Amino acid sequence: MTFASLGLIDPLLRTLEALDYSTPTPVQTEAIPAVLKGRDLLAAAQTGTGKTAGFALPLLQKLTMEGAQVASNSVRALVLVPTRELAEQVQQSIQQYGQNLPLRSYAVYGGVSINPQMLKLRKGIDLLVATPGRLLDLYRQNAVRFDQLQALVLDEADRMLDLGFAKELDELFCALPKKRQTLLFSATFSDAVRQMAGELLRNPLSIEVSPRNAAAKSVKQWLVTVDKKRKSELFLHLYRSKGWDQVLVFGKTRKGVDELEHLLLSEGIAADSIHGDKPQPSRLRALQRFKTGEVRVLVATDVAARGLDIDDLPLVLNLDLPIVAEDYVHRIGRTGRAGATGEAVSLVCADEVQLLVAIEVLIRQTLHRQDEPGFEPDHRVPQTDASGQVLKKPKKPKQKLIPGAGAGKGKIHLGNWFEEDDKPKAKAVRTAPKFGEKPRSKKG
Repeated sequence: MTFASLGLIDPLLRTLEALDYSTPTPVQTEAIPAVLKGRDLLAAAQTGTGKTAGFALPLLQKLTMEGAQVASNSVRALVLVPTRELAEQVQQSIQQYGQNLPLRSYAVYGGVSINPQMLKLRKGIDLLVATPGRLLDLYRQNAVRFDQLQALVLDEADRMLDLGFAKELDELFCALPKKRQTLLFSATFSDAVRQMAGELLRNPLSIEVSPRNAAAKSVKQWLVTVDKKRKSELFLHLYRSKGWDQVLVFGKTRKGVDELEHLLLSEGIAADSIHGDKPQPSRLRALQRFKTGEVRVLVATDVAARGLDIDDLPLVLNLDLPIVAEDYVHRIGRTGRAGATGEAVSLVCADEVQLLVAIEVLIRQTLHRQDEPGFEPDHRVPQTDASGQVLKKPKKPKQKLIPGAGAGKGKIHLGNWFEEDDKPKAKAVRTAPKFGEKPRSKKG
């Protein structure tokens, strides 16, 4: 199978040859002919499988071959994405693929001034990449029109819903022409997304080139159990002892991301961070420094789980497990891309066991676990498996009980016994009765 056999035009074929794209991936093989024929599409494909080219190449060809010149403030094709980083990545890919075509593409997103974006849109854009919030702002200010819209692409729609864009999407869908081609591409599909697809798509072709919500086989996955308070310390130990070099680390909170970054910098490790509180130029600068090797560890919240395209990234580490299980697939999908192999390590504490269960059920596999000598957790993580069961409750530490102050008069209250560590200075007021022996009164 070749790209030429899929029906692509010569300018695109020349570009693909220059980019060293020799053989289409499975999702490209199925998607490109269908999009060229005007079919609506519902495509599930793992991240890193080339799905961006799967919709961008045929759309660029259709925009070149069909339709009148784009009018001022109008767009002919629209790609909606959940994050700024993904918007930048998709736009860069579209610019590469369309370098030999007479088309204009552009990306709009929040976190930067809206005025330059409004000026750019005045000339008209053939293919616009946008995040829902910023696009809606532009639409409300009459800076963008959809009269000429021929195609809509929803990329990572599940993540857009997770981020709370449902109302913005509904308002945008009402503004779009009913007669259009609609494409849904995602690595994962929640039931809510499938319901949305049922409302937006007309007799769609369904493509599923990998098991639903599966993790890439090219990524070796394992976890290390540890107490929550020692996670950062453990990561620093693993980074040094295992000779890790370039690592993308995902944390749950902005505060946790900043704390790990500061720890790494204080230890002489080149680090930077990306999260929602940082302005877009700072986020782009951190990503660029990581890509060039100036930064060895990039710490990020899930804002970076989609849209980070890094060549030959060897390792992803989950400092915290994601709240939404599907985000695990996207996180680890940053490594093992385009046929390469990679590793994904998660540091898991006892109170994350339900998150772990949800992930294992989603990816249909039980993650290999290990303890790191010197970091064995006091609070053991229960054994789990991909059936969704917690197989083994963690053993409670042995308690040395002593009576606590305030026991009732004339009675033994076993509920008032304390761990010795909790009341180190407490004095025993009476001896606990042996099994089968009646409690003695004060007089006895």
